[in-house]
Amino acid sequence: MKKIIAIGGGELRERTTLKIDEYIANLAKAHAGENRANALFIPTASHDFMPYYNTFHKVYTGVFNVKTDVALSVFKEVDLEKMKGKFDKADMIYVGGGDTVFMLESWKQTGLLPLIKEAYERGVIIAGLSAGAICWFSDIYTDSEAALGEGNKYAMFKGLNFVEGKISPHYGARMLDFDKIVCYNFDCAYGIEDNAALVIEDGKVVGSISSGGKAWLIESKNGAIQKTEIESV
Repeated sequence: MKKIIAIGGGELRERTTLKIDEYIANLAKAHAGENRANALFIPTASHDFMPYYNTFHKVYTGVFNVKTDVALSVFKEVDLEKMKGKFDKADMIYVGGGDTVFMLESWKQTGLLPLIKEAYERGVIIAGLSAGAICWFSDIYTDSEAALGEGNKYAMFKGLNFVEGKISPHYGARMLDFDKIVCYNFDCAYGIEDNAALVIEDGKVVGSISSGGKAWLIESKNGAIQKTEIESV
């Protein structure tokens, strides 16, 4: 089974997502079986910001006894054979937050994307926060346009299409504008608040996890927005 845990936002350093992190760590341990679980952290969206990885290591190794490694690709040429070795060992991949569009373009250019797809297809647990949560969907609501110097508003971009649908992270802060997009397009979408996560199995949303936040199905019906809280797993 292919699994994605998509976290809407939160502060890993302040451990606001700890209940979700525990769920992810347990999935990694189940995948590892009798061996110690391995987690691979991908910080591309934060331009390989190493303090972010250090925080991840402190939580996943220090709290949950999961061995961690990091996939760096922004400031040096990627040795794909060496990088493949990291992916082959991983029971879980965690994609950090930051600039979503930069991350996706970087993955294509450096050769990380095929490694990520192959890991996903063979059942490695995929998890991520903010950029790392939404990139798997077909249509993503992000402020990468502002980060690229091309504007100062959030906008819709194309994601990887592992999961069909529109998605917004940090939904509590982006609710009004994202709801207008959904309503205008007579569409349905997902909104994930900070400290909440969607659980996705084989490309379908099957539930949520809360560490204080909520996850929503947002639908446009008869010109009005209707929201349904996604039940916990």
